[in-house]
Amino acid sequence: MAEIENAPDAARRGWMRVLALADIAELDRAFAALGPLPTRRWLRKPETGMAMVRARSGGTGAQFNLGEITVTRCAVALGDDDGVMGVAYVRGRAARHAEQAAVADALLQMPQWRQRVQTELIDPLARAHAERRAARASLAAQTKVDFFTLVRGED
Repeated sequence: MAEIENAPDAARRGWMRVLALADIAELDRAFAALGPLPTRRWLRKPETGMAMVRARSGGTGAQFNLGEITVTRCAVALGDDDGVMGVAYVRGRAARHAEQAAVADALLQMPQWRQRVQTELIDPLARAHAERRAARASLAAQTKVDFFTLVRGED
């Protein structure tokens, strides 16, 4: 029987995806608009390393190691000694991106910040990502060939 997904976990996975895929310039602008933030304590300063990417043949076959990618990780605590912890892993050598994503993760776990960060940071970043994706899909669609509409040369 399939396990029912925990709503807070699903929400966190959603905002972490948006933060990881965010354009760094857009993330900087959105962070600047938030204004003063709670005090931050490093749990793990941004550090870059490698991660193995796994894949499946045809999306359903046996898993295999596709290759390695560079990732940067970071962990922060916001607030007092018992503050909320935020973590982030982002693709590439992007220390500032990882730091901002970790801070945003922690802010989104704080009830007094959640709605503001969601509307001023996550929602605009998600829209921008969707627009970039749609633009790429539109560009790729221009090269689509429909083989069923080609004339076969039959009578």
